[in-house]
Amino acid sequence: MSAPGTLAFSGRLLRRQLVLALRRPVDIGNPLLFFAMVVVLFPLGLGPVPAALASFAPGILWIIALLANLLTADNLFRGDFEDGSLEQLLLSPQPLYISVLAYVLAQWLVTGLLLALVSPLFAVMLGLAGAAIPVLIASLLLGTAVLSLVGGIGAALTVGLNRGGMLIALLILPFYMPVLIFGSAAVQAVVSGMPAAPHLAILGAMLCLALALAPLAIGAALRISVDA
Repeated sequence: MSAPGTLAFSGRLLRRQLVLALRRPVDIGNPLLFFAMVVVLFPLGLGPVPAALASFAPGILWIIALLANLLTADNLFRGDFEDGSLEQLLLSPQPLYISVLAYVLAQWLVTGLLLALVSPLFAVMLGLAGAAIPVLIASLLLGTAVLSLVGGIGAALTVGLNRGGMLIALLILPFYMPVLIFGSAAVQAVVSGMPAAPHLAILGAMLCLALALAPLAIGAALRISVDA
């Protein structure tokens, strides 16, 4: 039997990762539960003043999305590293670039995409203007994809460590900051009556750059971690 083509192999790998994620519903529910809990707790800390909550809503929602993404980054490659599947993947003739993208895409589908889809509910809870909700969704779709790609680099570097979660945060949080700044600024721009297109364009440029470079960095980091 001939080996599957690159697209077929990556499709099977993506399906495998999604099936594994669905078999562990806790991994999917944790980021959503974290999102909901923080949104509920913020009014208790800031006070139940609708105007104040609405003004802070873009930053609050984006910070929660960033931290929720960080919660799942450590598990991106760890399971396959522990059972030896990751080493087999590195030895396969398939391009590692495409394989890594399948891993990251699966992680984004069960975290970033879900957070973007449920964000309107939490935005309404915080009193965010209705006109800003479409921009919030668009910025989260673009920004969480960048976060997943950058987080994959940290996950690959620390996959061989027993407790790499805190180290991942130290490694990749500085690279998360530009995404947080422009993502929240896009939503805040609409609230202030200004165009959000420049901020979304910068997020799109970040995504293009991350798509081009992050899988290469992830592949190199995986080889270092597995060979170490």
